[in-house]
Order: sequence, then C-alpha cells, then structure tokens
Amino acid sequence: MILLVVDIQKGITDERLYAFDSFIENAKHLIDTARKNNVEVIYVQHDDGPGTGFSVGDLDFEIADQVAPLENEKIFIKDVNSCFGNKDFTEYLESIGEKELMVIGLQTNFCIDATVKSAFDRGYKIVVPAGANSTFDNEYMDAETTYRYYNEMMWPKRFAECVPIEDAVKRLCGHY
Repeated sequence: MILLVVDIQKGITDERLYAFDSFIENAKHLIDTARKNNVEVIYVQHDDGPGTGFSVGDLDFEIADQVAPLENEKIFIKDVNSCFGNKDFTEYLESIGEKELMVIGLQTNFCIDATVKSAFDRGYKIVVPAGANSTFDNEYMDAETTYRYYNEMMWPKRFAECVPIEDAVKRLCGHY
C-alpha cells in the first residue's frame, strides 16, 4: 500500500475547509502511522501555472507545514486534477507494482475525486479514510454536503473502499 497525500498546499489549507481541524489531525495521524510502519508516503502538488500565484516558487504552492514531507519522500507535481496526469507518477507506480492506494488530501470534489476514479480505471484498489479529505463551499453545495456526497454516496461500492479512520490506521499497520 502507498499513502498518497494530494494537494495539501499552503494556499488552500485553512479554516475555510470542511472540518478543517479534524481533517489536519487525521492527515497527520495517517502520515505518521504510515512512516512508522514503513508504508511509502507520496506527495502530489497541484500547479495552476506561472503567474497564478499557485505555481512552483509561490508560497501558496508549497506543501502545508502541518503535513510536510520528509527529505526522502517523493513529491510529484501535476497540472491537471488527477495525480495520474503526471506521467512520472504513473510510471513510478507501474515500476514498483503497487496496486493499492490510500488517498488523502484536497479537494474532495476536484483532485481527490479525479484521482480516485483514475486509479479505479487503472485497476488500483483505493482506500479513502473518513475525515482525511476536505473541500470548500461552492455555488452548488456547502462543503459538508460536497464531502458527504463523494465519501458516502459516490465512491463507496463503486470506486473506492471508504473506511473509518480507525480502519485506515489498522491497514497502515498491516492489521486488516
């Protein structure tokens, strides 16, 4: 299994997110658990392009301090919603033969959804821990409704196994 940490970047990691405090605590707990159990942690950052304020070299682009990667952890940059839009990321996963991903991060209705569905289409087993992805209010739904739509209705029994945080921790420890 690989723990995939998607787009938890300074420019979008703040109190505007649904259940911000518990999201950060859950993400930190899963990352720490993965590291302690020798589960590879891979980070992905979204790049909106030069001049957007959310690109390589911009403060908002940087990974949030609360979940900062260790020096030896891989970081991939993408410019589309799905992590699989990065050829190097896709080739790396193929080269190691890992077919199970635990996906956490931002935003539920954009990059997390696109990554979950892209991984599913490629034959990966996807685990989405409860409370470890989040998003903002939008013009159609508030953040909680958006979160619940994907985590409780869209992904389960279709694209991913959505599990309580306790079960995700057990999986990272190899107890499932």
